[in-house]
Amino acid sequence: MNQALQRWLTSPVVDADTKEELSAIAQDEKEVLSRFGSSLTFGTGGIRGLLGAGSNRMNIYVVRHATQGLADLIRKTGAEACRRGVIVGHDSRNFSREFAFEACRVLVANGIKAYLFDELRPTPEVSFAIRELNCIAGINITASHNPKEYNGYKVYWEDGAQLGLEQADVVYASICAKDIFEDVKVASVAQTESETELVYKDFDDKFLANVLACSIDPQVIHRQKEMTIIYTPFHGTGYRLVPEVLKRAGFDNVVCVPEQMVLSGEFPTVESPNPENKEGFAIAMKMADDLGADFIIGTDPDADRVGVIIRDKNGDFVALTGNQTGALLLDYVLGARKATGNLPVNAAAVKSIVSTEMATAICKKYGVAMINVLTGFKFIGEKIKEFEADGNHTYVFGFEESYGYLTGTYARDKDAVAASLLVAEMAAHYREKGMTLADALNALYEEYGYYGEKTVSITMKGVDGAEKMKALMSRLRNIRPQSLAGIDVVQVFDLQNGAMGLPASDVMYYRLADGSVLVVRPSGTEPKVKFYVLVKGTSSTDVTAKIDSLRTEFFSFAEINN
Repeated sequence: MNQALQRWLTSPVVDADTKEELSAIAQDEKEVLSRFGSSLTFGTGGIRGLLGAGSNRMNIYVVRHATQGLADLIRKTGAEACRRGVIVGHDSRNFSREFAFEACRVLVANGIKAYLFDELRPTPEVSFAIRELNCIAGINITASHNPKEYNGYKVYWEDGAQLGLEQADVVYASICAKDIFEDVKVASVAQTESETELVYKDFDDKFLANVLACSIDPQVIHRQKEMTIIYTPFHGTGYRLVPEVLKRAGFDNVVCVPEQMVLSGEFPTVESPNPENKEGFAIAMKMADDLGADFIIGTDPDADRVGVIIRDKNGDFVALTGNQTGALLLDYVLGARKATGNLPVNAAAVKSIVSTEMATAICKKYGVAMINVLTGFKFIGEKIKEFEADGNHTYVFGFEESYGYLTGTYARDKDAVAASLLVAEMAAHYREKGMTLADALNALYEEYGYYGEKTVSITMKGVDGAEKMKALMSRLRNIRPQSLAGIDVVQVFDLQNGAMGLPASDVMYYRLADGSVLVVRPSGTEPKVKFYVLVKGTSSTDVTAKIDSLRTEFFSFAEINN
């Protein structure tokens, strides 16, 4: 029998239900290898994986182990850090509440103050709470928009952003050095309940006050307050605060999808609770047709990402990409702030290097600095911190192509609650001009040119998936294309040792003569390599053709089968 499996089956720490689950798969060599052939790795964003028993699954023992690693970092930081404590939040996923409580048990056992939300909360509120409560760190139990089989564990530091690389390395080293059972301190349930301070719903008012402050033109909301807004939380944490903030902002006709307002880690009405997928909006689109609504807003289970469905010129529903929503919001924020005399002279917007280059053109028009960072919203959070320290720029907006947006500095992670408010305000602004969001998007293309982007995820399956990912990146570092699809490759940046003014990262970046950009990077949480192509063309048809030809030729060059 596999030694790791045997240890879990015989450990006095492991509960009976977990042992029963493992006994049922003990003779399945493939399943045993899947669960014990490796362990979930703690990265800068924390950990994420399939629910289940084993070191390569999300369960209470893996959560405790990770929390012990964080506790070690906090204790090394000092007694004051322990007194400041850690705020723990969670989403609606299966076992999220249990995992959050188990994290508190480890914190309490290590002499670290623990705060716990009384029920599920959006990810950005956890980030906000760290700053508001002056905590040294935060833990959020969520797997974002992944399918129901997953859960995860995110860690934040005192500025409200996710752990930096050096801190994450300290936590990971501590996890590796400690036994998952023998070296993890766990307080009793009674002690944890006694010593953990619950954070109740009155705290939400502080968070919502900061979200409402993101509104740029409250009067346009007042004038268009009867506009119909369809909203779905996809069974997650946005269910209460998104409708509430829209109501407080002044919208009178917010209609929620009742079937998807039901909190459930099973996400029963959708195949995947991902607001990127139009299929999940089927019920909402039927409601929008019945009510004559022009757009729909949907937030993922932890309410940090927002998806938007609009009607095209033919009246058909189409899903905006994260880049399209980002460009629309950026243009609206800058334009509205300029119109109201509220655009700082040293204003700066921040985006990830894989997000649309249309943002650069928009910023140029308004005289705003456009700053690129690595993928991961924590890098946007780091820029906000940098701006506050040196005063060289004033942050006005940040976004990632993966449907994440932030316009204020009250939080340091993407916020779908505030983004929902801004999308609705933006729709009201264009409605007053007799325009839909589709009209507004077309106007952007007419003004700035036709931009298009595509992301392809290349899954590296099997136990040797990580090795396959390394081999691909190594191959790309040893060869350089002279041209792709007839376009010269003018610059190639290997970010492994730092380049483009960015920190070291396992990323290859290609810039072509026509301004097109290709980026390749391994995922930090899944066995995938992500390939991004960003182009500008003369029309939507030209953009689509250019994306397809560049992707096809690059995959052939890189020997990628997909």
